[in-house]
Amino acid sequence: MKTRLSLSVLVAFVLMLVSALAAQALKPTVRIADLKPKLALEVLIPKAFGDWRELPSMTPVLPDPTVQATLNALYSQTIARSYISSKGQVVMLTIAYGSDQSSEATAAHRPEFCYNSNGFKVQDSGTRTIALATHGLMVRQLIARKDNYVEPISYWVTLDESATLPGMGRKLAQIRYGLRGLIADGMLMRLSSPTANESAAFAAQSQFARDLEAVMPTSFRARFFGV
Repeated sequence: MKTRLSLSVLVAFVLMLVSALAAQALKPTVRIADLKPKLALEVLIPKAFGDWRELPSMTPVLPDPTVQATLNALYSQTIARSYISSKGQVVMLTIAYGSDQSSEATAAHRPEFCYNSNGFKVQDSGTRTIALATHGLMVRQLIARKDNYVEPISYWVTLDESATLPGMGRKLAQIRYGLRGLIADGMLMRLSSPTANESAAFAAQSQFARDLEAVMPTSFRARFFGV
């Protein structure tokens, strides 16, 4: 009995050791961000393009300070700007870029969390495909409400050069990169508008996305909009 017990302990120990070594061997170590031209959001995102001009007097919704401090540790770069068109349409742009998107703990966080932390009630309005010049971009749409204020939102996330949405698809992509020893970078792209006219807001956001993609340097375009 004692011999069998000792053998069982030894087998368990060996299995634990093998599992630990395998996990270490499969741990991704190569950052894709280090293999590509460096992103500089302030440079790549123009303050004026197409029919849009920056509107400095309006600030997009950001998380409360406690949540923001946590996100700052995850993101390599962030940018938050508002734009207005000649027709008076307003679109607020928020981008959060992270060089490590290898897990849910380090990946870009959903806008739902940001708005909830600021006291908004968020309604999921489903998904929509925005027709870009070269492909269809799938976005998730939300309606955020706080008192009498309404803000329709469109967002997507990227992983390396693929656009996706949070969920199983992104998790599987993270695993595929990890099995190749790669740490993918990526970002959250969020568009929102301060208006209760939801259809008009989503139409303006779609046009904004098309116009921004059109002026994005081709070498960086896929990293913001996928392919």
